[in-house]
Amino acid sequence: MSEATPAATAVSFERVSVILGRNTVLEDVSARVPRGGCTAVVGPNGAGKTTLLLALLGQVRHRGEIRVARSGARAARIGYVPQRLTFDPGLPMTVRELMVLGRQRRPLWLGARAASRDRARGLLAAVRAEALESRALGALSGGEMQRVLLALALQQDPELLVLDEVEAGVDFHGEILFCELLETLRRARGFTQLMVSHDLSTVSHHATHVICLNRRVVAEGPPTRVLDDENLTALFGVHRGLVDPRALPPAGSHPDHAPGARDEHA
Repeated sequence: MSEATPAATAVSFERVSVILGRNTVLEDVSARVPRGGCTAVVGPNGAGKTTLLLALLGQVRHRGEIRVARSGARAARIGYVPQRLTFDPGLPMTVRELMVLGRQRRPLWLGARAASRDRARGLLAAVRAEALESRALGALSGGEMQRVLLALALQQDPELLVLDEVEAGVDFHGEILFCELLETLRRARGFTQLMVSHDLSTVSHHATHVICLNRRVVAEGPPTRVLDDENLTALFGVHRGLVDPRALPPAGSHPDHAPGARDEHA
């Protein structure tokens, strides 16, 4: 991964290919992530969406080039929110302890330093999860855990926030609230958001840029332009009845207020 892109681009993928075993997961993927917006990667199961994020994060080997815009003379800070956190639900750890785990050297059983506690509390408040501070990790719902993982990612003060299907395991109402929270945070903190999503309704409401992916890039651009009947058919085939293009906002309008049907098949 290199660190040089045009000023208006946060990330660029140039002919990126990933081969895992004998399977070609991504093939000659070229796309861009505009700076400061919310870019959504959409596609059917097995399309390589998560693999594209992992290639960006340096977690899988790839061919081609991935460029991340620098912030002045230094590399951009990247925050990552995974789809889920794998842990023993019986682990006797609270949200506060998870938040301060990587920020202090002394053992947790000696307690958290006041500065670490204050920062953790502030980040939890930023994601509207301050009431969870003393809760055990194993007692959290899917939506509550996603907020905690988001707070953890914000510890990096990221310029690029990468999220992998964060709506998985969250009910429809919680999904809407989480996306609205992300939009508020993005505008307040000025980061670029890159997310994988299976829900085209969420994408049509909140994304400013869309990459349609099925091993290769099928289309990319504003959701009002790329989420049309032709591209959805090319992307999902016989299952293209996911979003009615007539329900999307007129071209040129802001996607945040677009109506749309919930994706039930991606």
